[in-house]
Amino acid sequence: MSGWTLGIIGGSGLYGVAGVEDGRWETVETPWGPPSDACYVGRMGHVRVVFLPRHGRGHRIPPSDLNARANIDALKRLGVTDVLAISSVGSLVEDRPPGSFTVVDQFIDRTRGRPSSFFGPGLVAHVSIADPVCSRLSALAVDAARAAGADVSPTGTYLAMEGPQFSTRAESRLYRSWGCDVIGMTAMPEAKLAREAELPYALVGMVTDYDCWREGEAVDTAEIIAQLGANAAKARALVQHLVAALPEERPASPIDTCLDAALLTAPAMRDPALVALLDAIAGRALRSS
Repeated sequence: MSGWTLGIIGGSGLYGVAGVEDGRWETVETPWGPPSDACYVGRMGHVRVVFLPRHGRGHRIPPSDLNARANIDALKRLGVTDVLAISSVGSLVEDRPPGSFTVVDQFIDRTRGRPSSFFGPGLVAHVSIADPVCSRLSALAVDAARAAGADVSPTGTYLAMEGPQFSTRAESRLYRSWGCDVIGMTAMPEAKLAREAELPYALVGMVTDYDCWREGEAVDTAEIIAQLGANAAKARALVQHLVAALPEERPASPIDTCLDAALLTAPAMRDPALVALLDAIAGRALRSS
């Protein structure tokens, strides 16, 4: 078995992955509450994989109620080393039509009231998310998407909105003026939390619609559902191609140790209760500092 344990977070329409051997559902308890669902743990060739349906099986959990801290903590407890997130998104530009994929490299976070950090009073940390995704994993995702037959854009800015309602036309036009390429409701604070957990993270956005910036058009849930099936089939193929392309041994990433430069609170002043909550997320860094 290689050093890779790939965590796969499946968004709308992707509630499972193909080709997993010796798979089993594992329930994980976290100090942040329950994750969205049990995790499906197995292997694909030389890579151990952990699949988590972001909205739960049957799509039970709306975006604003996702417990992103519990989801990331659960993946970390199961030994995940890298995270591939897959999400349904709307397109804010003409050349990213429904059915295409975007491998996101930047975010604008417009969510409200969602816990966005594992740290707080008694243990302060500031991680850099200037570059919020892992360039190595993202490049592999681009290649895998192409191998799966997807029309894929290798970069893109993701506008994270609160939801659960879709945008107004004025909002959609505003986000376009900001240079955003796709829009969704779930990647934040997920990407921020993955960085705090020292997990290299890549996000593949599967386009289902054009949001509502086009004259006379609006988001239609029935059309989105129809598009989800085709997108999910390509996403499952993408996962298989990506796993097959991973080298036998996982090279180290700077993200693996990013907390070393992020912890500010002096060891003697750290809140023991918060330190205990962070056993999986920051245990490596806390033990070495």
